[in-house]
This record gives sequence, C-alpha cells and structure tokens, in this order.
Amino acid sequence: MTTKLGQRGWTGVLIATVVVAGLVPLLNLAVPAGGALHLSDFYVSLFGKILCYEICALAIDLIWGYCGVLSMGQGVFFGLGAYCMGMYLALQIGAESVYGSELPDFMVWTQVKELPLFWYPFKSFVGGFLGAILVPVLFATLFGFLAFRSRIKGVYFAIITQALAFAAWLVFNRNETRLGG
Repeated sequence: MTTKLGQRGWTGVLIATVVVAGLVPLLNLAVPAGGALHLSDFYVSLFGKILCYEICALAIDLIWGYCGVLSMGQGVFFGLGAYCMGMYLALQIGAESVYGSELPDFMVWTQVKELPLFWYPFKSFVGGFLGAILVPVLFATLFGFLAFRSRIKGVYFAIITQALAFAAWLVFNRNETRLGG
C-alpha cells in the first residue's frame, strides 16, 4: 500500500531539513567539546554531505518522478554550484597553500602567472555564494530553453543531457580553461 505525501507532508520535510541543517552546526559551536550533544567535525561534515545528497535526490525526483523527464546530466548543475563555492574556498587558502602562493595550487603547478579575470568575483563569500546559485540557474535556464524550445523529449532528451555531462567534463578538465579539473 502506498500513500502520497501531501502538501503538509512536504512542508514537514522542508521544516525538518532546515532545522537539522541549522541545528547541527550550532551544536558543534555552542556545546563544549566534552558535552553530550557536541558533534565532532566528522559528523558535521557527514550531515553536510547527507543534506547535499538529499538535495540531489529531491531534484531528480522532481524532474523524473513528477515531470517524467529523464535527465542524465543532472549532476552538471550541482557540480557548477559546488565548483563556484570551491573557487571561493581555493582563493581563501592563500599563502597557506602547499606552494605558498596567493594562487590556487593547481594554477601554480600549471604555471599560471596571474589569477584569470573570471576568478575575481569569487574572492568574497558573497561572490562565491551568489555564483553557486546563479551560475547553475543561468546555465540550466539556457540549456532548458534550447532543449525544450526544440521540442526534444523522451530518450533523446536523456541522450542530450548525457552529452552535456560529457561536454562539461571535457571543459573542466582542459588546462587551457584555467578551471583546474
């Protein structure tokens, strides 16, 4: 016997997710290291990974389960957001990196002399955060507009999104793009 989760059920899931996502880091900061409710850095990181996978699963459920569209390239959009935040984090390491340079390590060993222009917005947290949201949204909007305007559906849409994932892999792993793989 299966039951559908109604609007109230989804609201409950959303509220529980927000409470857990907010409570876990606060417990780590507020409770002393010996306290019963203190969580180690491992568990905070584990909860973060679980929440990321939850977001990916909900997105796949939305596009495939409710819309009936099989997207093989769903990870590209999550990867773009993660990469934008990773750019911010790579720039925050600064001179504490392995090579002692203000450039990210992969730029040093690929002999890049100065930071490319498109990396500059990611020097601040606001730039990284906005980039993590806006870059995937803009890319997905453009891709969706082109794919659905062309009336691509069914297995062809799955093949196109799989090709998108492969193309993104090629772009990010080329040294000429200065993206670092």
